[in-house]
Amino acid sequence: MRGRCRRGNNLTTVGRARGLVVSAIWSALLIQLGPAAAELRGHGGPVRSLAVSSDGARALSGSFDTSAILWDLRRGVAERVLRLHDAAVNAAVFLADGRAVTAGADARIAVWAPESVTPDAVLTGHQGPVAGLAVSSGGAAVLASASWDRTVRLWDLTQGASTILGTHSQNVNGVAFLADDTAVVSAGYDATVRFWPLSQPANPIVAELPPPLNAVAPAPDGEVAAAGADGQVYYLSPQGERLGGTEALPAPIVALAVSRDGARLAAAGMNGAVAVIDRKTRGVLRILAGPSTPVWSVAFLPDGRTLVTGSGDGAIRRWDVETGTLLEPPDSSPGDPLAAFADEPGAQVFRACVACHTLAPDQGRRAGPSLHGILGRRIASLSGYDYSEALRHLDIVWTPETLGKLFEIGPARYTPGTKMPEQRISSREDRDALIEFLEKATR
Repeated sequence: MRGRCRRGNNLTTVGRARGLVVSAIWSALLIQLGPAAAELRGHGGPVRSLAVSSDGARALSGSFDTSAILWDLRRGVAERVLRLHDAAVNAAVFLADGRAVTAGADARIAVWAPESVTPDAVLTGHQGPVAGLAVSSGGAAVLASASWDRTVRLWDLTQGASTILGTHSQNVNGVAFLADDTAVVSAGYDATVRFWPLSQPANPIVAELPPPLNAVAPAPDGEVAAAGADGQVYYLSPQGERLGGTEALPAPIVALAVSRDGARLAAAGMNGAVAVIDRKTRGVLRILAGPSTPVWSVAFLPDGRTLVTGSGDGAIRRWDVETGTLLEPPDSSPGDPLAAFADEPGAQVFRACVACHTLAPDQGRRAGPSLHGILGRRIASLSGYDYSEALRHLDIVWTPETLGKLFEIGPARYTPGTKMPEQRISSREDRDALIEFLEKATR
């Protein structure tokens, strides 16, 4: 049955009996460090947003821990931690010129140059959390944003100016450009998908669906998929007509991604699973099952076969969607840098740190400073690393006792102003094992 479509901005609120939209207002969660296995770890909370660069070489992740991280996917390491937002980083995209854009529950949007740890521009105007971002196919000049202030905005990045395309009657959770850039499409808690023709944004097409909606994703052929809080994926034509659906998961769907060729769709759920869907048949090809924590974000690599997911346990995982298997991240250097410490319990704890820190001075640059020679070193004193200004004024020398305290109470409390994502090790035994390992491995 086709959904009802009508033009205009004034809609009565749709019933909420089915489904539950997930709140993006979570406090930053602290996780216990553990073996990384087939994971990239660096965030101290759920990975709320993910984007992959056009060449598939880099990823940009945003977290409830308020940070964003730029990842080198080929080496499997973090390049930089980006800190500006003081609330969850709900959305992330890459621009065609290599810049990154992040948006947060603090209502701000930040534009970052490729090699910078401070934003080139901070865009303000929204009056509530920004839940979604999209970039036009041109990739550099026009950005769309969706917010819990119920508005959809269009941004001219050359001037930093924005215009309001229109409003929903409830929170707007997702936004995207149609493949041909003729319209912006948005989805919200009011159970509507709205198509905003850029030639006539005051006269949108409004498609009503049964449940509240959490995300929207366009395909290259113009079809649009919307993520339902009832676990279904709904399909719409560019004219807002219902084209069927897929019963994807027995839980609310919070994120969607379409492969570059449009053949596959990934739907991520609150139950920790991701449904891989054949768009042509509407059938579920397979279910990727990770930990039971929600999968908050998904993105395809350009090959259409590799899927990246961001989970509630703070881990980023890579999957082969054809086989349904979890992929090991590439080694950051020839061989396993921890191979010599295979029998050390502390080395297994440290695997969660490998993405951001090296143990030797010849292991390359990462998001965090090298830990070589850390014991006895004053905080923020390693030459060549760009520390937060706040750290330069702290009176801390790294010893077994100070390192233990860092991971006992967390970096945010022990080293205020740090760029390090929030991490704690709750077990005294694990903290002691990690410190004993660092004493040996960083000499």
